[in-house]
Amino acid sequence: MRDNISVYEDKAIVNKQPLAEVFGYQINDFSKDAIRSRKHRLCPFNNKVPSCTKDKAERPLGVCSIHDGDSVAVTCPIRFRQDWLITTDAAAFFFPDDTHWTALTEIRLSDGNGKSAGNIDVVLVAYDDSGTVVDFGAIEVQAVYISGNVRNPFEHYMEDPKKQAQMDWRAQPLYPRADYLSSSRKRLAPQLLYKGGILHSWGKRMAVVIDKGFYNELPELPSVPGDQADIAWLIYDMQLDSETQRYKLNLEQTIYTEFNPALERLTVAKPGDIEVFRRQLQRKLEEQRVAVKLASEAPALYEVLNTVDPADSEEGDE
Repeated sequence: MRDNISVYEDKAIVNKQPLAEVFGYQINDFSKDAIRSRKHRLCPFNNKVPSCTKDKAERPLGVCSIHDGDSVAVTCPIRFRQDWLITTDAAAFFFPDDTHWTALTEIRLSDGNGKSAGNIDVVLVAYDDSGTVVDFGAIEVQAVYISGNVRNPFEHYMEDPKKQAQMDWRAQPLYPRADYLSSSRKRLAPQLLYKGGILHSWGKRMAVVIDKGFYNELPELPSVPGDQADIAWLIYDMQLDSETQRYKLNLEQTIYTEFNPALERLTVAKPGDIEVFRRQLQRKLEEQRVAVKLASEAPALYEVLNTVDPADSEEGDE
């Protein structure tokens, strides 16, 4: 178990508490809008309904983002819908400038067997003057998974926001932190493999929406010019507006990649040194041989139990 000093020095625990945004606002924001949002558990980021529905509709987990060292990690995919920036940024990759388009959310995608490959977060649909669909592109939104427990500090804060706005959660167990590794291996890569594979076979483009911290933890993706790309990686940063004291999405960078090279880079691990692995095998083999030798030289348990002490035998004869 780590002592308190090492825990406080951990990157994920440099902040007194983990909650960056709750129902769209910083936890120390007591403006009229912030109080209203917390009271009614609202989502200010274009959810399908006015209220937050994350985790449980009746008891929503209204944490939009958490602190990640000196940065803020987006932990709810709906958070990326702020002002619908992701749609205009993706449309610039999908379509010519003069295209008429609109956004549709949560569109089911089926494979060749009619089985669901999952829902596409946002589909941008281009249409002509008669309203006929002429093209489309898909937006895959990937928020960050959390390791630890974020509901506990959230519930504690919501019991009395004014009192708990300065809470110190560092000594509590299961301090929540951004889990970028699980986010890429368990979520992003499978989404690209299944949904992305179908879209790529149709010759349709994708935009992947992630935050800066997530992108920085990915392997370096082989980039190409935008007109040769299958995927645009829209990388956003959360910047604190000094006037409103609210976090705002900002498009930090766009990376263009082809589908197959990007998928391979995400799913195929960079190999380590084979000699290091060989030495590990040699060490394990030697440990096993020593263990076998010791076992063969040690007296069997039944031999020990059945050994008769000569003195005991003589006493028995008397």
